[in-house]
Amino acid sequence: MKTLRLVSGYLRHNLMSAMAYRGAFLLQVFGMALNNTMLLFFWWVLFSQLPTLRGWTMNQVMTLYAVVAFGFGLANVVCGNAFLVARLIVRGDLDYYLALPADPLVHLLVSRMSVSAWGDAAFGLVVYLLAAPNPWTNLPLFLLLGVLAGLVFVAFGVLVGSLAFWVGNADNLAAQAVNALSTFGIYPIEIFPSAVQWLLYTLIPAAFVGSMPAALLTEFDWGRLGVLLAVAGGSTLAARLVFQWGLRRYESGNLVIVRG
Repeated sequence: MKTLRLVSGYLRHNLMSAMAYRGAFLLQVFGMALNNTMLLFFWWVLFSQLPTLRGWTMNQVMTLYAVVAFGFGLANVVCGNAFLVARLIVRGDLDYYLALPADPLVHLLVSRMSVSAWGDAAFGLVVYLLAAPNPWTNLPLFLLLGVLAGLVFVAFGVLVGSLAFWVGNADNLAAQAVNALSTFGIYPIEIFPSAVQWLLYTLIPAAFVGSMPAALLTEFDWGRLGVLLAVAGGSTLAARLVFQWGLRRYESGNLVIVRG
């Protein structure tokens, strides 16, 4: 309950801070949604020439894109520091979180919100409602899959960011890894060679934020949902353990900050 109060408190505080400049907030949300729309235009051009792509139709790809956008947006709205872990470690910013009684990892993750991520989440929801079969009936499933995809995004961000405990400045490496996850996630897994598919199920778990959730919305399967739940839960646990392990190697950055 203490952790839930911390998360909800920061979410409310961060949203109120963003809404203090409502025009800038809406502009960032609209800009991100427009950027995502332009990316979908590529698929529209492609499917105007091809009826299907390795068994995927335009509506199915739009559903895939919706899940990835919603999960990515949700991850950055709630856990805005998930993709900045390496930078915070290198700069010594962990000192602030370690000095407080709250869980340092949870506190670090939720203390920031990405305003533009609201555009990703809203875009994903709208595209889902436009493209998915039986959208209102399957809306609870879509929301669940979006949460699971968001957990995978956050866990992966923490895992690659925690490399900074061992290799020093891993900020660029972590950023490239997260970009690879989101980029490969918006493509159907079947279009890649088998060796690349294996990588997208293991080293860069892009299949679990895109293709697998989208397939569940088209053809539901309890076994596949169980696998996705296990991956999301397992990756979250692994990220927490690796971060705690890395804390043993952390050296204070001698950072002195006063925060209100």
